[in-house]
Amino acid sequence: MIDALRNRGYHGVGVNDLLATAQTPKGVLYHHFPGGKAELAVKAIESVAEQLGGGLEKIIQRASDPLEAMTQWMNSAQKMLQKSNFHAGCPLATIALESTEEDVEIRAALNKAFTLLRSKITKVLGSLGLPDHSAKATAALIVSAYEGALLQSRVAQDIEIMRQTSETLISLVRLNLARLNDAGGKE
Repeated sequence: MIDALRNRGYHGVGVNDLLATAQTPKGVLYHHFPGGKAELAVKAIESVAEQLGGGLEKIIQRASDPLEAMTQWMNSAQKMLQKSNFHAGCPLATIALESTEEDVEIRAALNKAFTLLRSKITKVLGSLGLPDHSAKATAALIVSAYEGALLQSRVAQDIEIMRQTSETLISLVRLNLARLNDAGGKE
């Protein structure tokens, strides 16, 4: 389901397509996911959020500089998009763009996923010394800008937009930290 969301979106894949790919009878799907495709999409969204958040945490544990870790994390999305020949976008963005007001459970799962990502980034920024309100606002900017850059890069079939966006975001964080240090840690 994650690959289907990443490549074709929620409405671009049918239950029969999913079952054929999984080589599974329809009864198995509805046994494990009584809510059908929507419930499966919610589980996929939850899984993607855990993968993205966990990936950031793993990189941070290995890196000496949290901002370098965030750069590596964003670069991994660039590599994935390029490796897929610009077919595999972010499944969160793909499904978010096509969700409607009737997709209550899906939108709730997406909200939770984006909240988790912002929270992970806020934690990183807080560890660098940004005050909580600034860390939260910057995390929101990072997620928003990077999702937008990913969409634009996918359409343009060029990762340069993502590269420029990640470099600019990290530079803004560094400038904010320098400004904070120059002010003696008071904002």
